[in-house]
Amino acid sequence: MIAEIIVDVSAYPIDRPFDYLVPEALESVIEAGARVKVPFGPRKVLGYVTGLKQESALNPKKLKPIHELIDLEPVISGELLDLSRWLANHTLSYEIDALQVMLPAALRAKYEKFIVVTEPEQLLDADFIHFLAGRKRVPLKEVDSSSLMKTVKKYVGQGIIAVDTKVGQHTAVKKIRMIRIASHEKLQEVLSAIQSNAKKQIELVQWMIRHAEETLGAKTVMEQTGIQSTVLKAIIEKGAAVEEFAEMYREPDAPMLKDVAIPEVPTTEQQVALDKLAASADSGKAETFLIHGVTGSGKTEVYLRTIKHVLDKGKEAIVLVPEISLTPQMTARFKERFGPLVAVMHSGLSAGEKYDEWRKIHRGEVSVVVGARSAVFAPFQNIGIIILDEEHESTYKQEDTPRYHARDVAIKRSEHYGCPVILGSATPSLESYARASKGVYTLLTMTKRAKNQELPAVTVVDMREELKTGNRSMFSVQLADAIRQRMERKEQSVLFLNKRGFSSFVLCRDCGTVVECPNCDISLTYHRAHERLKCHYCGHEEQVPLVCPECESEHIRFFGTGTQKAEEEIAKLFPEARVIRMDVDTTRQKGAHERLLRQFSEGKADILLGTQMIAKGLDFPNITLVGVLAADTTLHLADFRAAEKTFQLMTQVSGRAGRHDLPGEVFIQTYSPEHYAIELSKAQHYEPFYTHEMMARKQYGYPPFYFVTLIQFTHEDLLKVADFAEKGSRYLKDNLSPDTVIIGPTAAAISRVNNRYRYQCLIKYKKEPKLTETLQQLIKYYRTDWIKSGLTMSVDVEPVSIY
Repeated sequence: MIAEIIVDVSAYPIDRPFDYLVPEALESVIEAGARVKVPFGPRKVLGYVTGLKQESALNPKKLKPIHELIDLEPVISGELLDLSRWLANHTLSYEIDALQVMLPAALRAKYEKFIVVTEPEQLLDADFIHFLAGRKRVPLKEVDSSSLMKTVKKYVGQGIIAVDTKVGQHTAVKKIRMIRIASHEKLQEVLSAIQSNAKKQIELVQWMIRHAEETLGAKTVMEQTGIQSTVLKAIIEKGAAVEEFAEMYREPDAPMLKDVAIPEVPTTEQQVALDKLAASADSGKAETFLIHGVTGSGKTEVYLRTIKHVLDKGKEAIVLVPEISLTPQMTARFKERFGPLVAVMHSGLSAGEKYDEWRKIHRGEVSVVVGARSAVFAPFQNIGIIILDEEHESTYKQEDTPRYHARDVAIKRSEHYGCPVILGSATPSLESYARASKGVYTLLTMTKRAKNQELPAVTVVDMREELKTGNRSMFSVQLADAIRQRMERKEQSVLFLNKRGFSSFVLCRDCGTVVECPNCDISLTYHRAHERLKCHYCGHEEQVPLVCPECESEHIRFFGTGTQKAEEEIAKLFPEARVIRMDVDTTRQKGAHERLLRQFSEGKADILLGTQMIAKGLDFPNITLVGVLAADTTLHLADFRAAEKTFQLMTQVSGRAGRHDLPGEVFIQTYSPEHYAIELSKAQHYEPFYTHEMMARKQYGYPPFYFVTLIQFTHEDLLKVADFAEKGSRYLKDNLSPDTVIIGPTAAAISRVNNRYRYQCLIKYKKEPKLTETLQQLIKYYRTDWIKSGLTMSVDVEPVSIY
């Protein structure tokens, strides 16, 4: 028997299955999708079995045997193996990367090298003998001096010692010590044999007699009896109990957020959607639905009821949410409705917790998984529905290889299982809405809020007028008055600002110099807490200058505003306000999102101030005011989706207000009140925005009228990167059809990051049959030749942003 194996090496010549002989002992147990340890060159590496066959094109005598089988149960199902091939082809990545993205980090290989002494009698070096200290096997990382390393090299060359690679797992299964207490008779026997002065032992055995034949955790036994572990050990040795180790899951903390009451009866619009989804789920055909429902229209309730329908049929459900900050409230709802059937997967879990959640899914102990992008690969075997909530979010696209979009993967998996995919959003991406209006997706609309409440009243405040009246604060008079009223009425407010840190940049008022990062072409952000300037791209930090580095003027000031500065201004304007700030800096610690949201849901704060992590998904009855401090931060990005992102963000943020009995009010502060994205988000009217934006996209030839692929080149040398970018785009022009437009090469919007210059070119096409083949050929040139000169090249098919 011969196994086809993809080895754990990301390199161009190795990106294919290799044939290995299956030892006789493994023939009956090995399956496709299992992990194995195989010899590859001089070392042993992890590999994934992708297929089994009876003969190889190579000479069987030349084939190496598999060294070890790691899994008796395959970790990757046949469906996921097929998906990995599609994913590698679709995203133009290595197949090993496509396989590994489907598994938790715990299952990826951890390589450790060991020195193994093969000829101990030939060791002569006194220092080396002292270092070994009688051991036959020593981790190579313990060799800490160059003289010892030279000795190791010499001995390896002479065959006196060998270097062996151990392939292990990053995370082990968590085990807990259990005590299985013996029978009543056995305990009486042990008790009669104990000496009368061993009082603690007698006490323990008498307690055990009351719990005969039970199995309890060692910790529980010691807590209940108040004895030391030495006493317990002595009693076990006498045969009163048996010590065992039982597997235990690391349970992520279940969020304790107050949930919204479950509605008795769905609204008419919800019922229409539910009927269509149930019919589709029962039909066994793959179908993609776009639920376009205003904020607060009860989309989550539709998801929950549809999942219940699917679970009743014995199938499973995957629910994706865009951000980890949304997960606490979502998870709380799902756990309340489906209890222990829910597993949670997101980046806030430790490696061990992720591994345990993954194993629960793999073993079929749960039926619903709620998580971020990577949960789309959950190892279910009978999927009945896949849901992407807030489908327009850019976090569904992975930024590094394999650059997949969770929506594409969900649709691909649904084709295999013949199940519906639900994309839900109040502000769908233009691409999805265009597909729905053409009938590629089925459109379901929900135009009313679940409890028929009015949408919040939105006021757009022109900050230019505020400046004219001498108000230099970041709060307009109207917003400040509204916050005061809410505090008097004991209602809550949410303030949104899409920048963390204290202020955006430091600028000299005399010569106009902005303090920039030395490694990247981007201004540094001022962080008040440590009085430091930080680069949010490469992590560079420096002290705040007292004088301008160019003209030495003392008029060097902070410009723009960030969440830290907003927090200080709130403290000045409303000294009695209790504020919770949520941004990347305050939510670094594990469980911080949940803790802060719980405090807010329990009414322990009047104002929640945050970046875009608070813009969506929050549903608290007492929020009646939402303030957007600066709507312009996303509007003027160098990105063709800037207007779309602004409209989505404004609509989402506005939707946090007045979701229950109290009416809501929203203030949007901006310097561009006449812009259509802000004007139309005021009434939450998606269709007019869609029409307007589609005209602009058509005029300039952007998605959804064209597909785009972005190719990015980076190098430490500016001339070299420009040269390679020119070569790459010339190759594309020569090999793609004349209707395909190639823009560039040109310097990226942020032309240098981490001391590497960035160039890019953009391919725009409607139909391009030779695209994959041409790009694969270009990648081949890069991987076999260009890479040697220090160039990095990345290909992103349908990128989310272009800078």
